[in-house]
Amino acid sequence: MTSYRQELEKYRDIDEDKILRELSAEELEQLDMELLEMDPENVLLPAGLRQRDQTQKSPTGPLDREALLQHLEKQALEAGEREDLVPFTGEKKGKPFVPKNPKREIPREEQITLEPELEEALANATEAEMCDIAAILGMYTLMSNKQYYDAICSGTISNTEGINSVVKPDTYKPVPDEPPNPTNVEETLRQIQANDGVLEDVNLNNIKDIPISTLKAICEAMKTNTHVKKLSLVATRSNDPVATAVAEMLTENKTLQSLNIESNFITSAGMMSIIKAMYQNSTLSELKVDNQCQRLGDTVEMEMATMLEQCPSVVRFGYHFTQQGPRARAAIAITRNNELRRKQKKT
Repeated sequence: MTSYRQELEKYRDIDEDKILRELSAEELEQLDMELLEMDPENVLLPAGLRQRDQTQKSPTGPLDREALLQHLEKQALEAGEREDLVPFTGEKKGKPFVPKNPKREIPREEQITLEPELEEALANATEAEMCDIAAILGMYTLMSNKQYYDAICSGTISNTEGINSVVKPDTYKPVPDEPPNPTNVEETLRQIQANDGVLEDVNLNNIKDIPISTLKAICEAMKTNTHVKKLSLVATRSNDPVATAVAEMLTENKTLQSLNIESNFITSAGMMSIIKAMYQNSTLSELKVDNQCQRLGDTVEMEMATMLEQCPSVVRFGYHFTQQGPRARAAIAITRNNELRRKQKKT
């Protein structure tokens, strides 16, 4: 092994570039062929250098797009058209198609003779009238479902097209967007803070530009309010800080009966604080928390079921459970709470 290394040491200081410069063109070509046999796929070279340069012409300079297009157009005009293997003569071959039995003759025993008045009425009937007659006779295979049911359900000629008309989709009237929520947020906040007896329903749904500080101020004012019975904060971009303020409000408010915070950005941590606050509230009967920005998780759903079992005042709960266990427990608890409410009303 030592002698082999000593043998290689004499090649360490060889100048490969000098040797390549001294080779002739024939020797370089022979060397290229030897390397090609040693490494046919050029795996030792980068991918961009593996293709051999087979161009013998000298470079013509930078690309001239206009000259190239003119050259290609000139070549296309000078190229002759390829002759057809079978020349076109315009001669028609074969026999023209003649459909067999274009019109089936009705046998004499199947022919129906109508009264002259009916014959005249059918002969003068329009396509729309014939369509209605076919629907009344139950020939629903001759028309679309819309034509059939329009003729059956209407006492007049309702079809405006014939039996063989093209089936078109129903034209639906465009439904306009809901008008924006006209509630004045600042005025509503002042009324809640002043404990105004006129204000019993606070609806801030779909108002996107309510600051988080304003939402927290509304929850803070609801702690001491004794008149508002329904609070709805649907799609107001409420997040966990607002959920924390809602939880603090639920522990102190004794008047609110309905709370809706659906379609917001409340996570499992914020929702857990609201659910735990419900243990200290005995007046809220309706709570809707569905359609949040992310899945709340199994722990929150189990806590929801436990809360419904221990809070008999809640008779309506809006949430789509993803697990079968909490869903079954919540359904049983809601049924029991409604039964208790019904018995309380009777007494």
